[in-house]
Amino acid sequence: MMEAESRLSTVNLGGLRLPWKPALAVVISTLLLIVDFYYVDGTHILPYTTFAEKVRNESYVHLVMYFALPLALIVFAFREKPADYGLTLGDWRTGLKWTLGAWLVATPILYLIGRTPDMVAYYVRYEASPLDVALTALLDLLNWEFFFRGFLLFTLYRIAGPSAVLLQAVPFALAHLTKPPVETLSTIFGGAAFGWLAWRTRSFLYPFLVHWFITTVVIFVAMGAG
Repeated sequence: MMEAESRLSTVNLGGLRLPWKPALAVVISTLLLIVDFYYVDGTHILPYTTFAEKVRNESYVHLVMYFALPLALIVFAFREKPADYGLTLGDWRTGLKWTLGAWLVATPILYLIGRTPDMVAYYVRYEASPLDVALTALLDLLNWEFFFRGFLLFTLYRIAGPSAVLLQAVPFALAHLTKPPVETLSTIFGGAAFGWLAWRTRSFLYPFLVHWFITTVVIFVAMGAG
C-alpha cells in the first residue's frame, strides 16, 4: 500500500486544493452512473428477446464500465495495487462467517419480500431457468460490488474515513430508483451494511456473495409466486 501522502496528493483548482484521486473517482463514478441510466439501462445496446437476456447483455456492458474501467484507473492512473481496493480475499475467515450468517438470517425475510406484489411484478419478467438467473446475477453484481464496495469505498476512505461506508451507499441507493419501492428504500441500509463488511474484511468479495444471494433468492421467490 502506498504512503498516505501519495494517496492524498492534491491538485490546485483556483485556490481550492483537492485530493485528486478521490475527486477523479467521484467524477468518473457519477458520470458512469448517469451514462448507465440514459444509454445502457433499457436500451438495445445489444439485441435481446427476453428480460433475462436484456439484464445479461447489460451486465456485459457493466463489466467494462464498473469493473474494467475502475481497475484500469487504479493500476494506470493511481498506480496502486488492486488489493488496496478490495480485490483480494482479505480476512476470509471473518468474511465467510458473516456471509453464511447473512444468508441464514436473510432467507425467511427474502421469502416474504419476494412475494410482495411489486417484487413479483418486476422480477416475474425474467422467465429464465434458475441457473440462468443465478449466473446473470453473479456477473452483474460482481461488477457492481467492485465498483461500490471496492473502488468507491476504498477511494473515499482516504479522505472521509469511516464515513465512506455510508457515503458510498448513497449513489448505490439512487441507482435503484427504477426498482420496486421496497427494494429501493432498503438499499441505503443494505449498501451501508455491504460497505461495512467490505471495510471489515478488506475485500468486496463477501458483500458480493451476500448481495448475489439476496438478489437470486428474491428473483426465485418472485418468479415462483408470479
